[in-house]
Formats: sequence, C-alpha cells, structure tokens
Amino acid sequence: MQITPTGTIKIAVLHGPNLNLLGLREPDIYGTDTFDDTNRKIVEHAKRINVEVRITQSNHEGALIDAIHDAVNWADAIVINPGAYTHYSYAIADAIRGVRLPAVEVHISNIHAREEFRRHSVIAPAAVGQIAGFGTASYLLALDAARSVVQQGRR
Repeated sequence: MQITPTGTIKIAVLHGPNLNLLGLREPDIYGTDTFDDTNRKIVEHAKRINVEVRITQSNHEGALIDAIHDAVNWADAIVINPGAYTHYSYAIADAIRGVRLPAVEVHISNIHAREEFRRHSVIAPAAVGQIAGFGTASYLLALDAARSVVQQGRR
C-alpha cells in the first residue's frame, strides 16, 4: 500500500474505447452525461472521500496496458472501464494481474442484462470486484470500493 503521508489513497481511473463519446453514444444505454461531466463527477467525489485520481482514456489496448503498468509506480488501486475490451482482452487482464494492484471493473450499463457477448468478462477474474448498471455513478461506487479495498489491505 502506497498511501501518502496525508493519508490520501491514489487511484488510477481508466476509461476504455469509445468512452470519450459519452453523452453522444447511445444515450438510451449510456445516459446523457458527457465524458467531461463524468470525469468532473469522478474528481469531485474523489475529493470528498480523500482520494487522489489520475484519469486516462484511450481507444487503444496498448495505451491502457501502459497506463496499468505506470500505475504500479504511484497508485494504490485501479478503477477500470475496459469497454469492449472487457470481453476479449486477456492482455489487459494479464496487465492487471501483473501489477498486483487491486482493480475494480466498472461498467455504466448492466452488461449482464445486455447482449449475450457482453455478459462475459475476461477482466473480472483479475479484478477484486465489478460494479455495473448504475450509469456514470458506477464510477463513484467503484472509487468507494477501491478505497475500501486499499484501506482493508486487500488485493
């Protein structure tokens, strides 16, 4: 655990492909909060719960893997919405396992109530937990969960 002397927990928040289109992309599924609205909510909530966040979004698998690798140098936990990579990126799952930081998988929609292919996550076995279906508030719940996991010393 790498909590700073002030007690601040540090969490890497990673948004996967197409999440930069929030507010435009299928608002009936993903809601009307824009990407900027979502990040503002994340930052505001993080301040309320004494968590420092660094937010990264990429449409590229390798960039997300690099961000996971980088997190090992400064973060206590990871909150990740892998987007479509959820269903087939063993490389992202391996990166999460490799850095040995607790990770919370997050989804805006309830992936378990959607198309069959979306119901399977290859990331879930590498994560300490998964939060899905609460709109962009899923990220805030994931921050709370990640913070709790770090405070409990869980991996």
